[in-house]
Amino acid sequence: MAQEFVNCKIQSGKVVVFIKPTCPYCRKTQEILSQLPFKQGLLEFVDITATNNTSEIQDYLQQLTGARTVPRVFIGKDCIGGCSELISMQQNGELMARLKQIGALQL
Repeated sequence: MAQEFVNCKIQSGKVVVFIKPTCPYCRKTQEILSQLPFKQGLLEFVDITATNNTSEIQDYLQQLTGARTVPRVFIGKDCIGGCSELISMQQNGELMARLKQIGALQL
């Protein structure tokens, strides 16, 4: 169940972030990404606490990405990590380059 839930969210050409609304790192990640000019429907925040299998989802994220912490940020089908990695990519220009590469931004 958790595996299908996660796998159906992750798509090439889209940015998906698995979050918990009470997590400060999740809120920071949402703040950063929400300021960017995404095309309609290509940025999705998935609140894993809104499901009844939060723990199983985190276990599957651990298998998939090596970490069960949130946020887990996927650019296309690649997990780039969490908030720290996102900030790092934003600062060195890699974030915008990757988002342009997958065609997620309105330019």
